[in-house]
Amino acid sequence: MKMNKDYWRVLVTLMVATTATLLASFANGKDESAVGDPGMKRDGLRVAFEAWNFCNEVGAEAPSMGSPRAADCFDLIPTNSHNKLGVGLPFPGLTAKALKNPDLYAAEKELYLGKLCQVEDDESKQSPWQFWMIMLKNGNFDTNAGLCPQNGKKVGPFSAPGKFPCFGKGCMNQPKFYHHPTTFYHDDNEHDKVVMKGGFEGTYDLDSDIRQKTNGISYYEVVWEKQLGKGSWSFKHKLKTSKKYPWLMLYLRADATKNFSGGYHYDTRGMLKTLPESPNFRVQMHLDIKQGGGPKSQFYLLDIGSCWKNNGQPCDGNVLTDVTRYSEMIINPETQAWCGPTSIKNCPPYHITPNNTKIHRTDTAHFPYGAYHYYCRPGNAKHPEEPSDACDAYSNPQPQEILQLLPHPIWADYGYPTKQGQGWEGKPTTWDLDVGGLSSRLYFYQDPGTKPAKRIWTSIDMGTEIFVSDKDEVAEWTVSDFDVVITS
Repeated sequence: MKMNKDYWRVLVTLMVATTATLLASFANGKDESAVGDPGMKRDGLRVAFEAWNFCNEVGAEAPSMGSPRAADCFDLIPTNSHNKLGVGLPFPGLTAKALKNPDLYAAEKELYLGKLCQVEDDESKQSPWQFWMIMLKNGNFDTNAGLCPQNGKKVGPFSAPGKFPCFGKGCMNQPKFYHHPTTFYHDDNEHDKVVMKGGFEGTYDLDSDIRQKTNGISYYEVVWEKQLGKGSWSFKHKLKTSKKYPWLMLYLRADATKNFSGGYHYDTRGMLKTLPESPNFRVQMHLDIKQGGGPKSQFYLLDIGSCWKNNGQPCDGNVLTDVTRYSEMIINPETQAWCGPTSIKNCPPYHITPNNTKIHRTDTAHFPYGAYHYYCRPGNAKHPEEPSDACDAYSNPQPQEILQLLPHPIWADYGYPTKQGQGWEGKPTTWDLDVGGLSSRLYFYQDPGTKPAKRIWTSIDMGTEIFVSDKDEVAEWTVSDFDVVITS
């Protein structure tokens, strides 16, 4: 039963509990957390939503849904009106050029929501922070629409029949979006047990009834829940593909609180008040996968993203020379290694062991082919080691480089899964991953003779990419106790 009459009493309790949690974290002598909400234990929830099309833009808003950006910061934002804002509707700080542009409007709306949700961390003298981010992405690509650049270069419509999923004009649409604001509840049998719960849900099938979740339509849902003053927020995710939308992505992200996050060329807001740099950080979380999403589900135990140029310099917003870099650990046991001794173009040029021994991919006796699903180089790399495969030129606003890993004994020293099936369906696992140590030894392309880039990661996320399923698939999982810890 909802606690309507007790709302303000509970809200005061929430604020006191949150203050106590923050003071305890300041007094803790352990390694410092990089996120504003260490371990997801803060009662005052900060969570936001963003939806993207194939090339990480908006393109066009879904009818009557507003811009696909939203937030639930329930102790600061009392109503849902901010989330309904869409193209043509002004808000404080909106620029004139963004008022009628869906891509720019969404980017500036995220900044506005971030300002409403922002927490000033005065005690630790660190950057303010805003929210956990729920990211949803539609993999349909209408090449005849001319909406996506090619490695950052504007290109017109072109024909590529069968290469990308698309049911026809309008296939890159944004989803229906429904917000269930966080509310206080109590159990009639345990009157003193107060629970907070809220969520986002929707579908890409704009002509469908959201209530018919199993009737051949796409569906997404994230529900968060926590007992007041105790434990971690539990983020329960569900993603369903359909015939019209066979390639969908849903992630829980800790993004940079300012500048660019992984995959974007707009100023963003997020949870990473300190940006982790290789090799000095770890990532901790509890992951419980109920349903994996079928054989095409590239389920990422962890996905780290950043941006630097091929000459090692930081990104500056120039989409022709900036390069998004991703490393992803896929734990679906049905995902096999495309990298192999007879397919070395799918492998990084070399592997570096924990003791810093470099093993070239042509060393068939020692290279751990089974540890790599796929590697692709940036589309603008001028001196790649051949043979090589260029990453998809359209699915990011700038060129990208992707290194996808698989469970393998070679990753044992970093706490990553060492064999297929670890942490998969029905095997909830608490992970403590030396992401900094591993990411410092992964291969990423740089132009010869240039100073190595600082590997500073602006996005850390987990979730699934159901990659062009040939039937309706469902993935369902829960994340809690998520933290990024800076180590010395």
